[in-house]
Amino acid sequence: RESSMELQDEILEMIIDKAAQIFKKAPAELNADTHFVNDLKAKSVNVVQIITMLEAEYDVQVNYMQVKRKETMGEVAEYVAELCGG
Repeated sequence: RESSMELQDEILEMIIDKAAQIFKKAPAELNADTHFVNDLKAKSVNVVQIITMLEAEYDVQVNYMQVKRKETMGEVAEYVAELCGG
């Protein structure tokens, strides 16, 4: 079983890949400290796109309001890792 840090890193990578597609960025420009709103000007629909991808990939229920409260990609990755029992 993966350690929670490995899982968190894997989730973060997926968030970065998805966000790179959505926001037309190079994945290398994004990291754990990237702010969804401040840096990417993310809208609710963008957050939902990322949540949908995470739910499909990890078979967990991701709470929209919880994700909205997180500011950075790293915080979202940490939250989803916890949902996965990490």
